Amino acid sequence: MKRYFRRGILPLMCLLLSSASVLWGDAGKISGYFFGDYYYVLKSHNAELEERNGFQYRRVYFDYDRDLSDAFSTRFRFEMNGAAFPTERKKIEPFLKNAYLRWKKPEWRTNIYLGLSSNPTWKNVERVWGYRSVAKTVLHMHKMGNGSDFGIALQGDVDKSKRINYHLIFANGTSTSAEIDGNKKIAFSLAARPVTGVIVEGYADFENAVDRSRWYTLQGLLGYQSDQFRVGVQLANQTREPEGKDNLNILASSVFGAAQLLEKKLWAFARFDRLFDPSPAPNNGYVHFDGTAAPNMIIAGLDWTPFEAFHIMPNLVFVFYDEPDNGAKPDATIMPRLTGFFRF
Repeated sequence: MKRYFRRGILPLMCLLLSSASVLWGDAGKISGYFFGDYYYVLKSHNAELEERNGFQYRRVYFDYDRDLSDAFSTRFRFEMNGAAFPTERKKIEPFLKNAYLRWKKPEWRTNIYLGLSSNPTWKNVERVWGYRSVAKTVLHMHKMGNGSDFGIALQGDVDKSKRINYHLIFANGTSTSAEIDGNKKIAFSLAARPVTGVIVEGYADFENAVDRSRWYTLQGLLGYQSDQFRVGVQLANQTREPEGKDNLNILASSVFGAAQLLEKKLWAFARFDRLFDPSPAPNNGYVHFDGTAAPNMIIAGLDWTPFEAFHIMPNLVFVFYDEPDNGAKPDATIMPRLTGFFRF
């Protein structure tokens, strides 16, 4: 079924959206972006990954946006990702990431979203970090939340000066997958911008998960952004209460920043993540972690923009571990990468 979707239905959708854009003129907009790497695993806690190298797609977005009226608009977003450290050759699988109707209510200073829309979990964190093309944020990387979900969301401003913003979503809690039970997730963020460039955000969510466990997440963000510099500090705690088992508490932190070296041409960036507990999803991403010890990760690199909308980013990923409660300390991971990003 996936093969038929990839070879038939998805190209047909793209053709229809392209045709619709021509017919509707400026009413519809097609856009997207791509990023991927050449990577080389110099060292790893997993000996099977050492000397592994290759070119990989990490994300391809294809967006279609259209204003239906002054009050209503819609978005369809398709995403494609290459498998991380695959053990067999597979083609990239596309899926629907966003499909929503947005109702703009300026008198309420609110937008209402119906359908598959973005979660607030790491939305502002990603903006301050600024390098999703290099790495996911710490909660995203360790599978402690979802980037989008199917439900109803409210997003807007508390005050007329737009210094205090909120984002509330009530959804299935299954991300882009189908709902299979009656459990739901609610998430809320409140962000304040007291002075130009500064953001302070508090976030909380609650979810009844598929395995009848309850998940609670609390997160704080303090960030600063300007045209030449940005820095952020993130601290989060997630409690998982599985039925009939001991609770799992995961404390995560991240410090990140970037600075302009040459105007419109060159930036430098760096980030340090620390989990105070072993990763709850050690082998599910483009950076693999050992699941027996608390990981620390450093990412550093340069961002060169030879021309607008195209970036070349040499970077290094370095993961090292705390002493585990039992067993030997895992070996470090060292992985240089050359990351490319372009927008269309």
